[in-house]
Amino acid sequence: MGKWTRQELEAAFEHYQEQVSRAVTSGDWTLFADLFTEDARYVEHAYGTFEGRDQIRDWVVKTMTSPPGCWMTAFPPSWHVIDEERGRIVCEILNPMRDPGDGTIHQATNVTILGYAGDNLFDYEEDVYNPAQFVTMLEKWGRVAARHEALPDGAEAWLDVAVPQWRGAAGSEVEQPRRR
Repeated sequence: MGKWTRQELEAAFEHYQEQVSRAVTSGDWTLFADLFTEDARYVEHAYGTFEGRDQIRDWVVKTMTSPPGCWMTAFPPSWHVIDEERGRIVCEILNPMRDPGDGTIHQATNVTILGYAGDNLFDYEEDVYNPAQFVTMLEKWGRVAARHEALPDGAEAWLDVAVPQWRGAAGSEVEQPRRR
């Protein structure tokens, strides 16, 4: 048997989701950093490894208040599993972009591994994903949003630098199915 009950792990994961939702709604990403212990480790495959709550806070505030993070509208899990023995929660997180003007959903996913430390705090997070999936999604989203004149301020210039192929062939965007 693990150190924490399934009920506590489920409650902590629910609290995690609520804080992420509050951070998205308010734009205050310090709420997310406050989910971690002072000595937490955060492994982010594209950005690196962050040691401690302060490094996590610095990274997440910068990342989620600038493109493309600031254009994502939510981070809901599509599924999760609880490992009671190890105090781990593993989930798939959806990363949907704002509406490109036609109601289609453009999103990429990542798998997140959370290590629970007690008292609604986590001492570990690792986000695992394929960056190419995010690039492809941003290309398609950018094309659709441009066609509908729904690109956020500064998006065209950002996409030109970060995803230069986003302008691509007209009509090459593909709508992603809505998940239930």
